[in-house]
Amino acid sequence: MADKIKMGTILYQEDALLPEALLFQSEAYSNGWRLIKNLDAYGLDRKIREAAWTFFYLAGEIKASVFGLGGEKAIRRAVNKLIACMKSDRLNSLEITQVAAKRFLGLPYVTVSAHPRHIQESMFLSYDEGVAKYDRAESFVVST
Repeated sequence: MADKIKMGTILYQEDALLPEALLFQSEAYSNGWRLIKNLDAYGLDRKIREAAWTFFYLAGEIKASVFGLGGEKAIRRAVNKLIACMKSDRLNSLEITQVAAKRFLGLPYVTVSAHPRHIQESMFLSYDEGVAKYDRAESFVVST
């Protein structure tokens, strides 16, 4: 049970629009979010592309740390912090990239790192407020 959340684990919103042809096993994880079983990010990406949809990877990494031993309970609290951040971003999935148990002044804590992901039908990322946060490129117009 302690290895439910590990590098490559994908979580997605229960109400996310998904292709009908996409079949995978999942289980409830946290309020409105599900954990995909038996598939990592690469496997899910292949299945999504076979359905002619797109699984976007956003470059901005997010992290959450909580005090506690490195068990499932502490990891779940850290993941819930990440999910709270995702709700404000309007993105529908999350890829766990690192789970690390550490100590600071003898106190154990867990840090979970993740990348926002987004599943949608179009090959162009829907540009809304949440996605705009991760778009750091600026356009410059030179006028003469």
